[in-house]
Amino acid sequence: MSVYNFGSINVDRFYQVPHLPRPGETLSATGHETGLGGKGANQSVAAAKAGATVRHIGMVGPDGAEMRWHLGQLGVDVTHVGSDGSVTGHANICVDHQGENAIVVFPGANREQSLTRLETALAEAKPGDFVLLQNEENMHQEAAKLARDRGRAELAREMLPLTDLLVLNEGEAEQLSDVLGLPLDNIPVPNVLVTRGARGAVWHDQTNGSVTEVAAVPVDPIDTTGAGDCFIGYVVAGLDQGFSREQALGLGAAAAALQVTRSGTADAMPGRDEVDKFLGEIETA
Repeated sequence: MSVYNFGSINVDRFYQVPHLPRPGETLSATGHETGLGGKGANQSVAAAKAGATVRHIGMVGPDGAEMRWHLGQLGVDVTHVGSDGSVTGHANICVDHQGENAIVVFPGANREQSLTRLETALAEAKPGDFVLLQNEENMHQEAAKLARDRGRAELAREMLPLTDLLVLNEGEAEQLSDVLGLPLDNIPVPNVLVTRGARGAVWHDQTNGSVTEVAAVPVDPIDTTGAGDCFIGYVVAGLDQGFSREQALGLGAAAAALQVTRSGTADAMPGRDEVDKFLGEIETA
């Protein structure tokens, strides 16, 4: 089984600040780092480090060769990552002493995806493979339709009917419910996973009404950037490896807890061995 991830690739620029900027305020940063990021790249790295076979589909600009190489060095297949975009996407990330962040993203090449490359990549997918989408790139609807077609399902006109598992944070879940005029339990997808930060996550099975919850692992965070991506990547890798929902959620929670105790995004994703060891320590505590 494989995880195909049609997702963003960014250059992340981190600025350590005494507090998050207020309107009109100019702050002097106390530190600066640059690394690989983007929700897509972060989730690909997390899933790869969790032991999944991950094939990333994406786009960078001529300035993004290092980001593409770095993604490959972290265990992700980058065969289908193009480099003919105008400029690589980037994010400016301010992080305060409590690990909270404020982020400005320029999408760049992430919004310049190639339909030919997407079709070529997903032509290799088989029923049972996972396809991840983060909505940070263009052609996400085309990707969902192609993925469904490879799974021998009927093509649909809207994104929701093409989605098996919809992952949202609490704010996004509330916004989607408002837009659709539906309570969360009536959103028309088979499964909804709502992440709640320090309060863990809840998986809603929309077909039978069951709920599976996982608590967050208490840690002292250094940087919460990318925690959700780490969680999602590990959850999908767990599901790909045959874990139950509860087991996959527990794996994701442990990985995200480790990730927030270090700075960075893709480079901060923990390896599977350290996550398994951490889980063992949690269970015996």
